[in-house]
Amino acid sequence: MTDDHGARHGIARSARTDNPNAQIATKLRALYLSVQEEAIPDRFLDLLEKLDAVERQSMPDIAE
Repeated sequence: MTDDHGARHGIARSARTDNPNAQIATKLRALYLSVQEEAIPDRFLDLLEKLDAVERQSMPDIAE
């Protein structure tokens, strides 16, 4: 089974190892992919929910 994630890794492997810019790009891509796969901490999600609640309370009720 091949997914987009695997296809991106194939591109990274094909980068020339003697080109410093290609090495940097490959490492940055790998870092981005690892950060992208991390879960969002529950504490951060709770803070976002509280912010949404405050914003909803401060907005005038448009439905009425």
